[in-house]
Amino acid sequence: MTGQDPTSAARIDTTKPHPARMYDWYLGGKDNYPVDEEMGRQMLTLDPRVPVMARVNRAFMQRATRWLAGRGVRQFLDIGTGIPTEPNLHQVAQQIAPDARVVYCDNDPIVLAHAAALLRGTDEGATEYLQADVRDPDAILEGARKVLELTRPVALSLIALLHFVPDEDGAHALVGRLLAELPSGSYLVMTHATSDFTPEESRAATEKLRAAGVTLALRTREEVTRFFDGLDLVEPGIEVPHLWHPELGEPVPGQDDGIIPGYGAVARKP
Repeated sequence: MTGQDPTSAARIDTTKPHPARMYDWYLGGKDNYPVDEEMGRQMLTLDPRVPVMARVNRAFMQRATRWLAGRGVRQFLDIGTGIPTEPNLHQVAQQIAPDARVVYCDNDPIVLAHAAALLRGTDEGATEYLQADVRDPDAILEGARKVLELTRPVALSLIALLHFVPDEDGAHALVGRLLAELPSGSYLVMTHATSDFTPEESRAATEKLRAAGVTLALRTREEVTRFFDGLDLVEPGIEVPHLWHPELGEPVPGQDDGIIPGYGAVARKP
């Protein structure tokens, strides 16, 4: 496990909600705290479909991974991994390509505490976990190089992550820095929440989370599109997540009962 110390889980901050633990609560998991559930319930008062949105993001990741592995991609760098759920990215990739190599990365100590569940991959492939923050791309790249060959294509997976990275932290530049180290034939895989469809609810959610110490940087379609500058978008381009290649997975119950306020896309580095 790239030299990580599981005792660092003792540094888990339970005084304020954390997006990874809130996500776990939305998905019905047990690895969250009262502060996460309390904020999660406040989000449900604004939009009761938030758990559906969480599942739609997971389903997008699984479909995109199947698409990539089916086209020969054998290396994956997943940042903002979150608390393990099944099937996780390495399970999807290695089912198609047992020799796939996967590096997971997250900055929440509770994810580290459960990292062993992320490392149960195939003997032919490799799975590793790296404790790092997307705001420190150099540390991520240094850790990833221990497992991945960055001279060969890599799928950079950023699922439901960048809407927690504000513009003042240089979100677009961070993605550009990561992509700059990946060779031609690599891919960017992303989902991102937006306020385009639900402006009032989004404004209220942003304010509630800010008051609890969580930054929510919802972006427009144009702003999301900027992350893909210089890349070749895979059809159907930037789309509501559950409409991206739905034939590659089972539909999420409830996904068609209202608006999913987000975008998803996959793009290739030329």
